[in-house]
Amino acid sequence: MNQIIECVPNFSEGRNQEIINQISEAISNTKGVHLLNIDPGQATNRTVMTFVGDPDSVIAAAFNAIKTASEKIDMSKHSGEHPRFGATDVCPLIPVSNITMDELVPYAEKLAEKVSDELNIPIYLYENAAREDKRRNLANVRSGEYEALKKKINSIDWKPDFGKEFNKKSGATAIGVRDFLIAYNINLNTKSTRLANAIAFDVREKGRIKREGHPVIGEIVYDKDGNPETIPGSLKHVKAIGWYIEEFGIAQISMNLTNINETPIHIVFEEVVKKANARGASVTGSELVGLIPLKSMIDAGKYFLKKQNRSVGIPEEDIIKIAIESLGLNQVKTFDPTKNIIEYYLDKITNKNGRLIDLSTRSFSDEVSRETPAPGGGSVSSYVGALGTSLAGMVANLSCNTRGWENKVEIFSEKAHEINLLREKLLSLVDEDAHSFNSIMEAYKLPNDSEKNKKIRSKSIKDATLYAAQIPLNIMIESYGSYEIIEFLANEGNQNSLSDSAVACLCVHTAIHGAYLNVRINLKDISGGDDIMNKANKILKSSHLKKEKIMKLVEDKL
Repeated sequence: MNQIIECVPNFSEGRNQEIINQISEAISNTKGVHLLNIDPGQATNRTVMTFVGDPDSVIAAAFNAIKTASEKIDMSKHSGEHPRFGATDVCPLIPVSNITMDELVPYAEKLAEKVSDELNIPIYLYENAAREDKRRNLANVRSGEYEALKKKINSIDWKPDFGKEFNKKSGATAIGVRDFLIAYNINLNTKSTRLANAIAFDVREKGRIKREGHPVIGEIVYDKDGNPETIPGSLKHVKAIGWYIEEFGIAQISMNLTNINETPIHIVFEEVVKKANARGASVTGSELVGLIPLKSMIDAGKYFLKKQNRSVGIPEEDIIKIAIESLGLNQVKTFDPTKNIIEYYLDKITNKNGRLIDLSTRSFSDEVSRETPAPGGGSVSSYVGALGTSLAGMVANLSCNTRGWENKVEIFSEKAHEINLLREKLLSLVDEDAHSFNSIMEAYKLPNDSEKNKKIRSKSIKDATLYAAQIPLNIMIESYGSYEIIEFLANEGNQNSLSDSAVACLCVHTAIHGAYLNVRINLKDISGGDDIMNKANKILKSSHLKKEKIMKLVEDKL
């Protein structure tokens, strides 16, 4: 699965549109990235840009942007209301899909080293990339701002992580790794900013100032150092205030969620509901500002499904609908998954020609029947396997809803979830198989006019063919993984769906046998595929046995 990261660099220019355009073009012209947003500020003289892509492409785009900023922005002449110490002030990298923050740290270090070496800009690593605890906090790293930077760089405690010399024109840059920040507003059935603020203080990590007697007008309590004491709120990694939105005619709690792994959006929503009710108010819905990772929406949907004692093993689209409705994300503005979920948005703009799995049943059948070799037997095998796992998922979900089996919901829900993961993998392999064949065709088109080019072409054909053989092997592996669940469902599931379990079994076996034939034909005239072929032979042999066992089980029960 593709790794996706986000980068949100802040540049010390918010007034000169020409410079802003040049920096944004340096990003958007980098292959493999997509520029999502440009947010300039006149008073702050600062522009925030947001772009996403695979890690290597994002690092390349970030470097290009930092380079352009270093050429166009002169920090010795800069002024603005926002704290800053460099032309590219901060450059955070944020994991979005299939990559952890720990895995992202080496990329931050790679970018930092490249910027330092090639642009002579001192770099401080912060947040999760920081090498010292005191450097985790960006405010500490940037303290004194540009004006104190020359002295800071030469101090023992604040030498840069990369670079040694003060760069008068470009200043310094903080490069870090942090969690995805979600800007999230929760709507209340009141116009009272005071009430909204009270609820915000109840939940935000910072909490409220401690007072003697009356919680609002009482005397402030100070600690031994003379600082006001605080009463922490109930949620970590949450910043919040209350405000009135004239456009909507309601008060909102405006929040930044700074660690959605530890404090996910659905927990925040539920806690605000609880605190609002305690103060005589009600939550009427919520609003997402910008984009949100798919995982956050899936986790939210599953949370509410479990609260309803329903299966979580349903299609992703349905899980997201549950999340949208439960969080009330459509109350004040429309929540569009293709625009508001970052992975869906990327898929929309990167797959303009569409995917096979997005076609209707008829359209897919039409596409297969055309005078083109792809999609072919591999894609069809994977699709048949996906249909088989879909049937198994149906049996599991029907079993969840069987009257009198309420105590078994968790068991069948977990089986439905497991089979749905296999289904998603098989669906992705429908397109992957077609792409792998096209890669072979592209390899055959390479020049063949010299000994050097012949060798390159021959190796490319071999590599592409081995990869094309690996795809149907993966189809076999994922399909085979469903047998255990199908057998369980045939034994323990809703017996009115016994025939569905049998059809699921037959589809899975067909997928495996069909994919096996594709492995064989791909490896027929190529060396180096013995390991792939041996694995395929073992799976097919075992599949025959599994199929016979399950079909006998079903036949005996019918």
